[in-house]
Amino acid sequence: MKTKFFNLALAAVLAIAIAGCGGKQNNETNEKPVAETNAKKVVDTSTVGSVSGTVTLDGKPVPAKPINMSAEPYCQKEHPSPVVPPEVVVDDKGDLANVVVYVKEGLSDYSFDTPKDPVVLNQKGCMYDPHIVALMTGQTFEVKNDDQTTHNIHPMPKDNRDWNKSQPPGATPIDETFGRAENAIPVKCNVHPWMKSYIFVFKNPYYAITPKDGKFELKDLPPGTYTIEAWHEKYGTSDQTVTIGAKESKPLNFTFKTAAASGD
Repeated sequence: MKTKFFNLALAAVLAIAIAGCGGKQNNETNEKPVAETNAKKVVDTSTVGSVSGTVTLDGKPVPAKPINMSAEPYCQKEHPSPVVPPEVVVDDKGDLANVVVYVKEGLSDYSFDTPKDPVVLNQKGCMYDPHIVALMTGQTFEVKNDDQTTHNIHPMPKDNRDWNKSQPPGATPIDETFGRAENAIPVKCNVHPWMKSYIFVFKNPYYAITPKDGKFELKDLPPGTYTIEAWHEKYGTSDQTVTIGAKESKPLNFTFKTAAASGD
């Protein structure tokens, strides 16, 4: 009698276990199509529009102190006149250079190809040129040394791999990539402490860095609503929302105030 009762109990336990396993398998099967529905869209070039404008500075910036290059005779010789850090470059009309303008939100449904051409950072006259560079994830970041002195290139990301490489005169370019999107990665030279640059890494191609006239344009945007952000190393960030329709172009201007300047 006890044996019969034991067998019945064991059969019940096995039935429950099998049912539980079967339920788990069904859940796993149901989760797979969800991942498959996350396919990214490709931009329809027949409907694209654009956003463009100017970035200006309200107020007079504090004059920057000239860089002291006396520790490196070669660097000092390359600059007969004083050199100031290119942190705040503004013309008489208040047009502001070195501002990164980019789509912050609104493109998560799209996928984009990685550009094949590298983005180049030159070291010339013991300064980084350009002061700010932007590229896409996976795109080649190429560093060149045009000087007759050794430099040390040291990007300091938070979300990407840290690296630090020396580059003597005449050395071949350094090629690196960044796998994750990240804003304002500081770059320094451990040999020449006044050398400073920033790297921006994006998942999409909709970004621009303002030249001396403060103008920018984000071309070939698909119709939609976007958060556009403007970043400056001294004046922080400013966000605006804009909606563009098919083949529509809209103006969008940003103004930073000198009172918002941050310290070093």
